[in-house]
Amino acid sequence: MKLSVIIPCFNESATIVEILNRVRNCQISLELEVIVIDDFSTDGTREILQNESGKLVDVLHLQKKNTGKGAAIREGFKLATGEIVLIQDADLEYDPSEYKNLIQPILDGKADVVFGSRFLSNGPRRVLYFWHKVGNTLLTFMSNVFTNLDLTDMETCYKVFRKDVVKRIHLKENRFGLEPELTAKIAKLNLRIYEVGISYYGRTYAEGKKIGWKDGFRALYCIVKYNLKTK
Repeated sequence: MKLSVIIPCFNESATIVEILNRVRNCQISLELEVIVIDDFSTDGTREILQNESGKLVDVLHLQKKNTGKGAAIREGFKLATGEIVLIQDADLEYDPSEYKNLIQPILDGKADVVFGSRFLSNGPRRVLYFWHKVGNTLLTFMSNVFTNLDLTDMETCYKVFRKDVVKRIHLKENRFGLEPELTAKIAKLNLRIYEVGISYYGRTYAEGKKIGWKDGFRALYCIVKYNLKTK
């Protein structure tokens, strides 16, 4: 069995090699396929990835223009060949050593989708922005209202799928509206969804964090749009 790890990447020259090494050393029993979608980086990331292609990277796709994380994930879904598909950010906020716990409910035949929750873990969590947590809590609450799920962390990066689930999801969002869109479309499929606690090593804006308040408003819009949409 194979695990396909999809890594959307934009201007992460400072972290990309380190995260790729951590993914390669995740210590799981499955065959590993590492797919990186570079979203038209301009800081040298693209050149680093081209150098690592065939070594740390199995499949490298170079976007022709900057289109956003959602568009990168959409491309990654098309390229993935593993029976299990996992989304990994290109920074160091999420720890690949936790893959084993994330994929276990699927391997056990209990889950179709697994969300990694930053709010269920006893592991380390960097203390950062109060209003980010308020925003995350609000977005998760609003998503739960519409989906009737009881998730604790809808906005998490770590989402894991059986490959047949990925084939049934057709994404439209190009940026961070991806998270509520994915959640809404998963909920409509009546799948077995699990959460697993994960550690979180958040970074500041000075360290390269990209999501902002405008993305929060877009997420609210997407929660309403994709939950009320019939097709």
